[in-house]
Amino acid sequence: MAAVIDSGGLKAVRQRVHWTDRIGHVVLILIAAVLLVFLAAPLAAILMQSVENKDGAFVGLDNFIAYMQTATLRQSLWNSVWVSATVTLIAVPAAFLFAYALTRSCMPLKGLFRTITLTPLLAPSLLAAISFIYWFGNQGVLKDAMRAVGIASIYGAPGIIISEIFSVFPHALMILVTALSLADARLYEAADAMGTSAARKFFTITLPGAKYGLISAAMVTFTLVMTDFGIPKVIGGNFNMLATDIFKLVIGQQDFQKGAVVGFILLAPALLTFFVDRFVQRKQTSMLTARAVPYSPKKSRGYDIAMTAYCLLVVAGMLAVLGMAVFASFVKFWPYDLSLSTRHYAFGLLDGEVGTAFITSLKLASATAFFGTVIVFVGAYLIEKTRDLDWLRPIVQLLALLPMAVPGLVLGLGYIFFFNAPANPLNGLYQTLTLLVLCTIVHFYTTGHLTAVTALKALDSEFESVSASLKVPFYKTFWRVTLPICAPALIDIARYFFINAMTTISAVVFLYSPETKVAAIAILNLDEAGEIGAAAAMAVLIAAVSTLATIMFLGLGWLVNRRTQAWRRPAAS
Repeated sequence: MAAVIDSGGLKAVRQRVHWTDRIGHVVLILIAAVLLVFLAAPLAAILMQSVENKDGAFVGLDNFIAYMQTATLRQSLWNSVWVSATVTLIAVPAAFLFAYALTRSCMPLKGLFRTITLTPLLAPSLLAAISFIYWFGNQGVLKDAMRAVGIASIYGAPGIIISEIFSVFPHALMILVTALSLADARLYEAADAMGTSAARKFFTITLPGAKYGLISAAMVTFTLVMTDFGIPKVIGGNFNMLATDIFKLVIGQQDFQKGAVVGFILLAPALLTFFVDRFVQRKQTSMLTARAVPYSPKKSRGYDIAMTAYCLLVVAGMLAVLGMAVFASFVKFWPYDLSLSTRHYAFGLLDGEVGTAFITSLKLASATAFFGTVIVFVGAYLIEKTRDLDWLRPIVQLLALLPMAVPGLVLGLGYIFFFNAPANPLNGLYQTLTLLVLCTIVHFYTTGHLTAVTALKALDSEFESVSASLKVPFYKTFWRVTLPICAPALIDIARYFFINAMTTISAVVFLYSPETKVAAIAILNLDEAGEIGAAAAMAVLIAAVSTLATIMFLGLGWLVNRRTQAWRRPAAS
């Protein structure tokens, strides 16, 4: 009898897993393998290079010690730290005040102001550097005004700082708008009832409530500046930073060991930002209760005018940067012949061979958007909505969050060490478009994954439970229920992948070949060749393509919402 019971028990256990669930298990294992091979293995390769000499022998911390004993490399580290800190100290308060105006005032044109401040995300970061060269460079429009305030040259630290402020402003703004939106109106009502002054409410309610957002914005801003490659390369001149050092060490000097050391140094602030952000998110969630009342600003003529004036000033600065890049791209011969012409576009696309690079960028962006969205969403679904393999889910979740803490330069460096190794059976992928696509997907994996998980968590798990009880395969539930409901999130993920693939430089700067050169890299080459007008034209083209793609994704989202989200609209009475 016991044997029968045992046998029946084993049979019942086996029946709990439908054969179609095995398909999900296999796919989840494949996604875990992809993340291990294309994320964990390259990072491990950097670790190995940093503790070995050129002959492959283990040397411990010798490479780190040699790095710190090199005066020029130490100077680059210090340059990166103080420039990043300076940009953070300027950009975060500026973004905070802008976010405060958007969320705590009744000024007009909020939507327009917010949209304009997001435009730097549609272009490579080096567009700002090119524009500031035209404004303040040796032949710049305002070069005399710059020298009048004591700045001898825009090249070097001054140019990097103002270009980075423009580039990182929208990143800080998005975080701070979210932080300031999480306000409980009851606190302000109680303060008003007690006659508390506006200044006291700001320092005792607003700032404490937004402190975690400020910390997160500061950490993200610092890390973005530390790891950015495009701006220091274009406008840095002889001012060395870690991002340019790593390129010189690996590509110029073939010193992979010191390059690996610099990679680890660049990884440190990103890892710190990752863990601080995890801590901040937990704390931020606990600040609001279910009884919180959304804050609604009250009209105040003088205050609203002041906030509008500040936002107009910021928006005007951003439009001036973008406008100068567009104008310079059409100028025939700066600054001697300011007549308009399309010669820079023709030169860049034809003679500069950026046309071919543009086609490669479009292939890269399209493939990244499609395959990245599929991999991210399927992986998130299998983690959240399927059963069994409980030991594997935390591993995949960790690997999915890890790219947030890995700068693009570091990831690209790891790909050199891992995929360029002759003994690696995947060596054939090196410098191919396939590897560029996989690298870009992994680089931006975390944001897409978190977006997918957020959408999936909004769905009741009973969908899967009912399907299992009716013996409906999980993939049918996924196709007929989950996918249509989560369609808007899928479009957002695809748009995010496409835009970032069009504008990224750092992740692919080590991985391209003449046949797989992308447009952003081609712009760097034009700038190095002294063709700054053509470089500006190509950067503007990337921004235009990204803008057009954004509009198309918005239109697609509208169509999808009409077809799949009708259930969200209230029924007609």
